[in-house]
Amino acid sequence: MASLVVNGGRPLSGRISPSANKNAVLPVLCATLLTREPVTLERVPDVTDVRKLLDFFRALGSAVEADFSSGRVRICHGAALDPKGARLPAGMRSVVMLIPGLLHRFGRALIEDEAKGCTLGVREIDPHLEVLRAFGADVEPAAGGILVTAPKVFSPARHWLDYASVTTTENFLMCAALAGGASRLVNAACEPHVQEFSRFLSLMGARIAGAGTSTLEVEGAADLAGAAYAFEDDFHEVATFLALGAVTGGQVEVRNSAPDQFALIDRTFAKFGVEIRHLGGWSRNLAGGRLQVRAPFTGHLLQKVEAAPWPYIPADLLPIFVALGVRAEGQVLFWNKVYEGALGWTAELAKFGAHAVTCDPHRIITFGGQRLSPAEVESPYIIRVAIALLMIAAATDGRSVIRNADPIRRAHPGFVDNLRSLGAEVAWQEEPA
Repeated sequence: MASLVVNGGRPLSGRISPSANKNAVLPVLCATLLTREPVTLERVPDVTDVRKLLDFFRALGSAVEADFSSGRVRICHGAALDPKGARLPAGMRSVVMLIPGLLHRFGRALIEDEAKGCTLGVREIDPHLEVLRAFGADVEPAAGGILVTAPKVFSPARHWLDYASVTTTENFLMCAALAGGASRLVNAACEPHVQEFSRFLSLMGARIAGAGTSTLEVEGAADLAGAAYAFEDDFHEVATFLALGAVTGGQVEVRNSAPDQFALIDRTFAKFGVEIRHLGGWSRNLAGGRLQVRAPFTGHLLQKVEAAPWPYIPADLLPIFVALGVRAEGQVLFWNKVYEGALGWTAELAKFGAHAVTCDPHRIITFGGQRLSPAEVESPYIIRVAIALLMIAAATDGRSVIRNADPIRRAHPGFVDNLRSLGAEVAWQEEPA
């Protein structure tokens, strides 16, 4: 376990080049199993989940070359692979996206009980199994997990998801890309990283229509080719560093290759008195503005931020706005419509002197503008909750400690170095196991 030690109260300012979005990188890595030809990837972030997947590929017998100093990774699954000595990586929910590739290569895969990611409530496996069954797979309980078997050539499928799940949509795309015919998915997820994943599969030879909408049409190919691909900037990281500038009273500029995705994010920042501008491939928060919650015209209601599947505000970004709500003068209702229990960290906010009330497992209200004091807090195993607690610490005079901050390493390479380049006084502190 590792903690972050923060000496706060310093305005953070400067320029940051963000990393790639791990939520795009991980499915792309999983999709490399769909081809026997080499795949070259650029701008691959050095995060723990990436390293786990690459180690899994090596255990299969795949050829893997990774240079994280340059961000280049080259993978070839063309050799005779052997799954017997390879276990699915533990501690990351995205391993479920390895299943289509394993079925294509070996005709079987075991989903072990311990596959999990962040502590965000129930992360059900059933929607994935329904997709796999739609393409002709058989699913049955097995010792230690669930055994999935299927022909190595999938049958085309038409499927309607219960809800717009990102990883389930990506699993559908991988199965459909190698199915012999036309497949259709309704209620598909349309997040930026799903769109990026669709572009990568298209480079490999899949024909995908409707990316960025709730309906996907896929014409499968008999074989998928290798590809060379460079990942785009992570919109989560862009928004996170903009929020760090705003919450500390500084100005941070972040390279942003897709500002057109930020219209709703910009309006959400404005609810806290933060103005975001995009110019010449860079986004920045305007420094010096007071953090003040903007009152809604519907006077009997609180200002609110609702998080749900894209094109709503992403649930992954809700914690950074909670941190702004703690600092901004006024009241805000935060509503996570995706995960139950994802806002259950108000007790940690209280340690700083913040006032936040839990309404139910999906909603909290912050009463911002309170005088805050440094504190030692414990983060749940949720990436951007650890970052939100760090944001509050960075904006509060004195020494704070964010315990169990390891999840940040799952998504943001060089995070502490980036913070230091902006003027933060922050360091990792390794704790005994």
